[in-house]
Amino acid sequence: MKKLIALFLTAMLGISFISSAAFADVTKGQKLYQKKLKKPCKMTGAKFAAKHTQEEWEEIYESGNFKEEIHKICPKVKPESIKDSWVKHLFDFVYEYASDSGNVPSC
Repeated sequence: MKKLIALFLTAMLGISFISSAAFADVTKGQKLYQKKLKKPCKMTGAKFAAKHTQEEWEEIYESGNFKEEIHKICPKVKPESIKDSWVKHLFDFVYEYASDSGNVPSC
């Protein structure tokens, strides 16, 4: 019985780390948007993310056109100015706060 309880507690601890890591990407994406894109886009993160639904953002990301879509929404932001290391975090941010998500970011 003690082994079963220990296994359960270990599993719960592991799950809490996984959910924290997932949240960190959204937070990092939000910070990247605030620092790098908010001023040239001239809109809040909420308005930017709400340009598409979660499904639309996912299709854009999976097709490899994420940087180009940012450029369409914010013409002052050139696709080559967006670092590849930012893309996953920015995607997590816009997906989390897409128009159909019901979530609103604080930026």
